[in-house]
Amino acid sequence: MSDCEFVTSVLSGWVTEKRLCRIEEILTQRTRYLTVALEDIYQSQNASAVLRTCECFGVQDVHIIENYNPYQINPMVLKGSDKWLTIHRYNQSDDNRAKVVRWLKSEGYRIIATSLCEKSILLSDFDVERGRCAIIFGNEHQGVSEYMMEQADECLKIPMSGFTQSLNVSVSAGIIISRLIEKIRNSTVGWQLTDPEKDILRAEWLQCSVKSKVDELYYYRR
Repeated sequence: MSDCEFVTSVLSGWVTEKRLCRIEEILTQRTRYLTVALEDIYQSQNASAVLRTCECFGVQDVHIIENYNPYQINPMVLKGSDKWLTIHRYNQSDDNRAKVVRWLKSEGYRIIATSLCEKSILLSDFDVERGRCAIIFGNEHQGVSEYMMEQADECLKIPMSGFTQSLNVSVSAGIIISRLIEKIRNSTVGWQLTDPEKDILRAEWLQCSVKSKVDELYYYRR
């Protein structure tokens, strides 16, 4: 029996059957075919809103680049969504951008920069079947950095019809993630997690569920 199987067998008895079924249901909808990277987002509510969006739509991994702006959580926005995600933080080197790009490319991801530049592909025309994609969202003022634009395999934009040709980063992320997840699930690509990936997350989520239950009991017994 693996460590994950052991943890699952022990903790399954601490949660309700309804919770176990919910975990299994969500595991079938999780994906690593699409991932998201946030580059130096400085407003905690924006970064937290993107994480919450990722969790809601089944994107498991979020990469947070902290060259200049450290990531700070906003609990009121997150609503606990971060505990169900796999969050990768890059804040240990002089240029964390290069580290995240190397890792993403080594895992077979296309680097997709969100930008309104002329070469950008419209969201409706983006081809999800060309391979795994990592969507890069830049910060609130500068957008995606020049380095990320140079490293990008493709650029992506949301079609807009108003005088104001920009959206809040959390709004942009919500639109793009929602649309791409829909495309991926309607495609022929293998977007679901592998069984070993599910085993690891199942054990992690059970630990989170049990901790929440213990914390709740402690609160009511004080």
